[in-house]
This record gives sequence, structure tokens and C-alpha cells, in this order.
Amino acid sequence: MRVLVAVDAGAALCDGLRREGLEVVAAVEASALSRVAEDRMLGAAGERMLRAVADADAVVLEITRETVTASVVALCDRASTRIVPVCAGPAEERLAAAFGLERPVGVDVEPWRLADLLASTPTPAGPPSEDTSPSAPRLIAVWGPAGAPGRSTVAIELAVELARGGRHVGLVDADTHAPSIALALGLADEGPGFAAACRQAELGGLDTRELTRVSMPLGRSGVDVLTGINRPSRWPELSERRVEAALTVCRDWAHFTVVDVAASLERDEEIVSDLDGPRRNAATLAALRSADLVVAVAGADPVGVSRFLRAHAELRSTTGATPIAVLANRLRPGALGIDARGQVRRTLDRFGGIQDVWFLPQDPRSADAALLAARPIADVAPRSPFTLALRRFVGEAVVAPPAAERPSRRRRVTPTERFARAV
Repeated sequence: MRVLVAVDAGAALCDGLRREGLEVVAAVEASALSRVAEDRMLGAAGERMLRAVADADAVVLEITRETVTASVVALCDRASTRIVPVCAGPAEERLAAAFGLERPVGVDVEPWRLADLLASTPTPAGPPSEDTSPSAPRLIAVWGPAGAPGRSTVAIELAVELARGGRHVGLVDADTHAPSIALALGLADEGPGFAAACRQAELGGLDTRELTRVSMPLGRSGVDVLTGINRPSRWPELSERRVEAALTVCRDWAHFTVVDVAASLERDEEIVSDLDGPRRNAATLAALRSADLVVAVAGADPVGVSRFLRAHAELRSTTGATPIAVLANRLRPGALGIDARGQVRRTLDRFGGIQDVWFLPQDPRSADAALLAARPIADVAPRSPFTLALRRFVGEAVVAPPAAERPSRRRRVTPTERFARAV
């Protein structure tokens, strides 16, 4: 069997395949196939690469967003050359599955195992394992009233927490007033992002593979980010119909999708002359109506609680029967005095009928460190009080923790057994 190896630092792999009796027709960089497929490798080098692809029975390709494209897959299909994907992590495995490739192997695969795989029948990669309960919310919208109660921070940390255990999570910035997720995470906001996904959804060309292409991975956390609009003036691109269609596809793309929305909930049909024109808050309203769960963030101070209660009734009329989980963020005794937690709980119960409330403590040191590093708080300070409180909220209100991380219940040791052990 003739094999083309397109793996960075793949010299040892090539030597091992030769020892297994395979003929390595060429060993190139992982990005070489994409360059020749997109006509960026011209002249004699490009012709040699095309001949190598045509002569090979299989291509061992290291999968990244730069190395696997529709042009690469089409090039190998025309030559009837099999693609064996080599992946470094779950994000690359999802990318290989999105392009319809066979089940991948790890970058540290032993040559004899790879030789056995090349001699066997290709096994298509299955869909992502569904390790969540059927009743778990797939689409989660994070909302909060005006005044920066911490919507974007909660949305980022919620997505990272949900990705624990190998889950794939999509993080969508649908804020049409002040999008900030890309800035907070150090991602480029000039990319296609959520606006491009909405345009493709309107044209009927949005699928899971396209979502993977226009999104940006958040390291190796398992979170793929659909960044927001980089200028607030682009809000007409996020129309209600586009947002609803894009979020529908997101349900099949990831185990969970967390959507960060704006604060304003007003419906301005009565104060504009063009009844068929776009609406500034259409993206927020569409995301809230499409969500399976709404996480409502309130600032844990007198002003934040007052703003939340005034907007809560409008939020409830917008979401209908959709469950709402209330998070009181930045809890601190200095702004409320003695028993700050009890004061917030009693106020929300008395004036809003809200009985179930979860609390996130103020943790300025961890928040500042995360903002400085442009990374989630869970990465910078995994044992911070904020991270632990959010983890408790996710386990109680959203989805149970992964089975491997659930604490085992220890049987209580009786005094008799303790005495026997001591003896």
C-alpha cells in the first residue's frame, strides 16, 4: 500500500510505516495539501504534490482548521484517495466528523496500529456521544438587566463549565448593543462569527460543518465561540428570522449552546414607521424565545436588584413557560450589610415571587486575572470562589456533573468497625 503522510514532525511515523511494509510516496507538511488544493502551491512543487496524491492509496492527514478544507477533501475524492485523519484532541475530532471523514486516530498513534487501520475497512466517525439527559436544556440564554450585572462573564464561565467531561459547547454572542465576548477572550472579532452563521441560515446553507468553520475554538476547552458583531451599527444583520434559524442548527452542532444576549427587551413596533423593518432587539427576543432555559443575572446590590425586579415581569412575558434560573452576581456584604444573601433572597421573593436563587460571590482578584490574561476565570483560577459557586449552580440547575467527577457517597463507619480496625 502506498501512503502519503501529511503530518508535521512525522519523520518517526514514516519510518515506522516503512518498517511495517508500507510504501511512503511522500512526507510533507500538514498544510501542503490545502495549499495545493487552493492553487497556492504552483509550478513543479504543485505538480509533484498532485501526482503524489494521485499515486497514493491513502493520505494520513493531521487535522486542523488550516489543513482540512472542502478543497482538500474534493482533491482526494477526485483521486479516489482515502483520508485517514490524525487528531490532537476533541476539537479536531469534531472537525474531521464535520467533513465526513472516517474515525480518527491520535497524533501519538503507533505505526503498527496505523498500518492495521490502513489495511482495514474505513469506519465512519459517528456523531458526538450524547452523555446528557434528554431533559437537559440544549439552548441556554444568559440575560440580565441594564447596568452590567455580569452577563458576558457568566455566559463564558457557564460554557466552560458545561464543557467539562468532554462535552462540546457552543458560545454565541448575540448582543446587538455591546458585544464583548471576543474582547474578553482575546479572540479576533473581525472573523465571520455569528453574523455569518445568520446569513447562511437565511440562505439555507447553514449546517454543523459551516458552524465549525465560522466559529473559533477556545483553546482545548471544548468550547467553540461564535463571536458577535464588531460594530454595534451592524445590528440589522441579526434579524429575528436569521437568529432563530441559526440557533436551530446550533442544537445539532453542540451538546449545549450558551447565548449571551443584550439587556433591552422593548418591542419598538409602535414607535417606528416601518413595521416590516429590522428591530434592534430582535436577536435578544428571538434567543429568549428559542431557549430551553434562561439564566437571569442580577447584580447583588440594591440598584442591581431593583433593576432586575423592574425588568423581570417583561422577561417573563417574553419567555412564556420557559424556565428561568436566577443568579445573583457579585454578592458582597459591604453593599447590603448583615445577611446580604438573605436580604437579596427575601427581596426577590417578596416583590418578584422568585423563590429559587443562586449566588455568585464577588471575586475581583480572579476576575481581574482572567481579564488580564484574556482567558476564562475557570482557567486562570480553577479553585476560585466564583468558579466553585458557578459549578454548584450548573450541577443543581442545569445538568448533573460528569459521572467520572461525581463524588461517591461514603458509607458511615460505625464505632464498632472503627474499634475493630484499630485493633
